[in-house]
Amino acid sequence: MSRLEAKRPSLCKSEPLTSERVKATLSVLKGVVTSCYGPAALLASLPVTQPILKILTTSVQNHVSCFSDCGLFTAILCCNLVENVQGVGLTTTTAIKLNKHLLSLCTEYLKSEICGCRIPIDFGSTQLLLCLVRSLLTSKPACMLTREEVEHISTLILRAFLLTVPENAKDRIILGKSIIVPLKGQRVIDSTVLPGVLIEIPEVQVMKILPIKKSDSFKVALFCASLSGDLSETGEGTVVLSHGVSLENAVLDQLLNLGRQLVSDQVDLVMCQKVIHPSLKQFLRTHGVIAMDRVGVALMEPLSKMTGTQPIGSLNSVSPSSYGSVKDWCTAKFGFKHFFHLIPNETTVCTLLLCNRNDTAWDELKLTCQTALHALQLTIKEPYVLLGGGCTETHLAAYIRHKTRDEPESILKGDGYTQTELQLMSEAFCSALETLAGSLEHDGGEILTDRKYGHFWSVQADSPSAVNWPDLLSRCGCGLYSSQEELGWCFLRGAHHPFMPQTCLPREASGSANDLTLDCFTAKLSGLQVAVETANLILDLSYVIEDRN
Repeated sequence: MSRLEAKRPSLCKSEPLTSERVKATLSVLKGVVTSCYGPAALLASLPVTQPILKILTTSVQNHVSCFSDCGLFTAILCCNLVENVQGVGLTTTTAIKLNKHLLSLCTEYLKSEICGCRIPIDFGSTQLLLCLVRSLLTSKPACMLTREEVEHISTLILRAFLLTVPENAKDRIILGKSIIVPLKGQRVIDSTVLPGVLIEIPEVQVMKILPIKKSDSFKVALFCASLSGDLSETGEGTVVLSHGVSLENAVLDQLLNLGRQLVSDQVDLVMCQKVIHPSLKQFLRTHGVIAMDRVGVALMEPLSKMTGTQPIGSLNSVSPSSYGSVKDWCTAKFGFKHFFHLIPNETTVCTLLLCNRNDTAWDELKLTCQTALHALQLTIKEPYVLLGGGCTETHLAAYIRHKTRDEPESILKGDGYTQTELQLMSEAFCSALETLAGSLEHDGGEILTDRKYGHFWSVQADSPSAVNWPDLLSRCGCGLYSSQEELGWCFLRGAHHPFMPQTCLPREASGSANDLTLDCFTAKLSGLQVAVETANLILDLSYVIEDRN
């Protein structure tokens, strides 16, 4: 018998942020997320044990689970705020309260009609939506896509999203479902979108699916209960036995009775989440009914939504109201795989057949496609996008500096804090935003901001220092403005006099959206709130109790 180790007492630490070890670990985490190109799925793989880091990473992961995008934005901004506020020298209570005031200032501005970095979406045009998807794809280089492939996948994602929007939606929109089916080892350009559902089938099964000619739709039954005859998986209901009759034969008889009802009800297609007994399969085929089993739990919801069926959970008599229908079906081959293609009566479910060169690139591309589809869904509720490429962050920083200098009373509202305290916190907050924008520059180049719009501009690392800036700059980070305007640039991290950036985007902004870099409004606004609130929570920690067992 092994010797039992005595349980060690928990460790209680006061003022955890004063620890050099904690500061070092926060700095390391900041370095990791700042240098990361891909989605924040990275955080789920990090072996985090330090309690403060756990708070930060858990907050970011919760945000990503709800909004899919802006995980790195949230993580970097939170790290920057914690680091900057510690160097301000204000009391924790004062810093947290002023942080909340500055967050309110940001959210009110971003939601206002005068916001200079928010564009309303016109659903009569696909330009902005396509730009949003393209921006998400180009921000994830681990997908390993060429420019042509980015355009192709962007178009497919937008088409997949539009297919899930009901044609006759009125006051309340209930979106359909987009299913992503893998086809690895194929060219990205071979990816496609099809209305309905693709179910992968073995090649031998293709020959057994005979075409059926009907003028109207095909009747469908969908089972979530196993039809294998296994007594442990008979689902709901009872099996009635006569004396001396074996259980297996009784269950098989019940399955065949079920098959007779399905044939009598003129069902054309039977699909089962689990396994169908070979005898029942043969019986159904003999009567011209196609039987598909092992469709899996992941397809049950979209199949139910597309066909209008109610998944059947028992072997007892089936109610006619449980049946659904499809417009048509066919078999198809893509790459080396064979599929059974169900074509719906009304398209609100579609399949994105996604190809990429290898497993790693495909996994990254799938995650990015899911993020893009979610971002498009969020635009239905809040039909806006934010300017990307660092321009929202630098514009917001310029706006906050101007408001805290010229209109401090409107922010403090008699809370008892001085203008000096507000200025100190404002600089820490704005610096956190600007450092976040600066993390987009991975090549070591200079970063500028203009004094008209407050946008982000990047200069190549090997450019001469004393030069006319318009000769080196092309367009701002989001692509909205050209360097040929008289803008008056200054270094982003240099000292410069606060200015009021131009608010109210020009009307032509949405019309010139062919090459804009955009961010999801809902996801970024939530990321901003989560970053500030998590930073405040970390700053407010007085004690950390750590279990060492």
